[in-house]
Amino acid sequence: QVHLVESGGGLVQAGGSLRLSCAHSGRRFSTTTMGWFRQAPGKEREFVVAISWIFDNTVYADFVKGRFTISRDNPKNTLYLQMNDLKVDDTAVYYCAASRVTLSMVTAEYDYWGQGTQVAVSA
Repeated sequence: QVHLVESGGGLVQAGGSLRLSCAHSGRRFSTTTMGWFRQAPGKEREFVVAISWIFDNTVYADFVKGRFTISRDNPKNTLYLQMNDLKVDDTAVYYCAASRVTLSMVTAEYDYWGQGTQVAVSA
């Protein structure tokens, strides 16, 4: 069982930055990808970014390219999401997730999820 715990959310003004962390444990051999998703009130959960477990291959949603950066520290079992130039539309609960599908962008292909961390961006 993969256990994921997000932290680092908060309230920030537009144009500001936040760094989210995801502490993970119990990785299964079949887990190939770690990703970040988000869900705004009244909207479906959407893909933000993913990174392969072993290599540094990444894939980003178009709306975060150039602003968000995913990284991982394998010895610390931690995944990060650096978010810069935040916009009001980035307000959402952000989730860390693990998948068996390489660089998946599909919510249903992620097997394990954290509880989420709230990010609120004010104008």
